[in-house]
Amino acid sequence: MTVQKSWAEMQKMARACRIVLDTLALLEEAAVPGATTGDLDRIAREAIEKAGARPAFLGYRGFPATLCASVNEEIVHGIPGKRKLRDGDIIGLDLGCVVDGFYGDSARTVGVGKVSEDAARLMRTTEEALLAGIEMCRPGNRVGDIGHAVQTLAEGRGYSVVREFVGHGIGTSLHEEPQVPNYGPPGRRERLVPGMCLAIEPMVNVGGPEVEMLDDGWTAVTRDRQLSAHFELSVAVTPFGPWVLSEPCPYPGGVEAANA
Repeated sequence: MTVQKSWAEMQKMARACRIVLDTLALLEEAAVPGATTGDLDRIAREAIEKAGARPAFLGYRGFPATLCASVNEEIVHGIPGKRKLRDGDIIGLDLGCVVDGFYGDSARTVGVGKVSEDAARLMRTTEEALLAGIEMCRPGNRVGDIGHAVQTLAEGRGYSVVREFVGHGIGTSLHEEPQVPNYGPPGRRERLVPGMCLAIEPMVNVGGPEVEMLDDGWTAVTRDRQLSAHFELSVAVTPFGPWVLSEPCPYPGGVEAANA
């Protein structure tokens, strides 16, 4: 069942989301040739705990790290370790934290050193697909409108959209209803109402959409081993439109003004 959040609850989620975004900024700077994915995981855990939050992924369903670090053909849920980053790699950084019982969850894919124009175009497209999905987060629209916007933009540029993994509701649990696919027809699935909070996260591939799981039981890779990118933001549906919770509320008087 979809859980609608109050203004006060969305403010708590916003704090968690800002911590995640601040930490992702640190990780982007640290993702240089020669750094290991384990180094990035250490930085992420230290930054989250220093901010007074708790890592959301560490121990979640047995996941062994704070950060999901997915390199090149790895789509999502890569386990940090001894792997050294190389010039030209791209790495998906997926991170969450908990503040006062509320979750924040975001991801971005970044280049290591100098990346190819093909890799840069994939990352730009995936981020723009995320923004297209966010734009649909308005009362009266439906969850299917989000996925349709993502799919239309990504496939319109010649890419494919991963279907095995989807976005989700978020709040006092990391994963809440509804699921938010990154594909499908518009005008379907749950209706969007003020107070819904969604983690929207396109995963876009250069080649086909097919996925394989590695033997570690977590890391998902493209079956054809071509590049994949992943971007995610946590968003609140408000009476005025979408609020990306890692940013200041963009609406005059805040969301609470709707109840005045």
